[in-house]
Amino acid sequence: MGVDYYNILKVSRNASEGDVKKSYKRLAMKWHPDKNAVNTKEAEAKFKQISEAYDVLSDPKKRQIYDLYGEEGLISGYPPPNSSDRDAGVGGNGFKFSPRDADDIFEEFFGGFDVGRGKSSGGGGGGGGGRLKKAAAMENKLPCTLEELYKGSRRKMQISRIVLDESGKPGTVEEVLSIHIKPGWKKGTKITFPEKGNHETGAAPGDLIFVIDEKPHKVFKRDGNDLIINQRISLLDALTGKTLSITTLDGRDLPLTLSDIVKPGHEVVIENEGMPISKEPGKNGKLRIKFDVKFPSRLSTDQKSDLRRVLGRTTV
Repeated sequence: MGVDYYNILKVSRNASEGDVKKSYKRLAMKWHPDKNAVNTKEAEAKFKQISEAYDVLSDPKKRQIYDLYGEEGLISGYPPPNSSDRDAGVGGNGFKFSPRDADDIFEEFFGGFDVGRGKSSGGGGGGGGGRLKKAAAMENKLPCTLEELYKGSRRKMQISRIVLDESGKPGTVEEVLSIHIKPGWKKGTKITFPEKGNHETGAAPGDLIFVIDEKPHKVFKRDGNDLIINQRISLLDALTGKTLSITTLDGRDLPLTLSDIVKPGHEVVIENEGMPISKEPGKNGKLRIKFDVKFPSRLSTDQKSDLRRVLGRTTV
């Protein structure tokens, strides 16, 4: 008999029209290429077979020919019994089997088709022409420390989502996903897991999206690709100089020698010590050190006299 359409649709030979429709609906949703991103070629082939089987078994004329002569009868063009073509001796030219487009059949059941992407033409159709609408995406914030965004890290995230079984009944499944946070990523960066979101009837699974959120840091503040640190020093150090040590986000000690007088609001810029630039590997932004000079709350008479004696000799 060649292709067994009854077996493809998982129905018996005496299945009713309702049984055929119900089975097609279940299998078409299971094997639509848009719901099988990993094994698209296999899904397209099965989707085409399922659609062709439904096209034959849902049409009384085609089903009658198939039951009597099998797939060969459809291809050869045998007329159904008791037809005017058979009585007239038309033979093989009495009936011509032309499988319907798989996407057309699917659209009749589910609608919501994005025809703007085009449909495949020609006999038999294909699963890859039209596209299912996607279910709404699931978005979750992914809080990250500044250290993680500086050095990069890997996270394991447990998710819970709604999926549909073969009968279309919703259920909840849990899964662990691995997320690679790359050095230099910024707040608002999105990591998308295609079709790892919720399932909905008549739609392709939605995407799961994690959105990077940046936790506040107690020392550094981020400004684009730059890092800013507010460094407070005493008036004495501002006037006489000092060697500071700044601990970077990756744990290095960065020495900084102040030899000139530091005024309030003074800023020292160190190139390539800011955040990594994700789109330019090996390159970093700037480290900007802003100084706040701490003045004494009070001075004794002798201290004031000493300052007048020392500072009075300087020229402005």
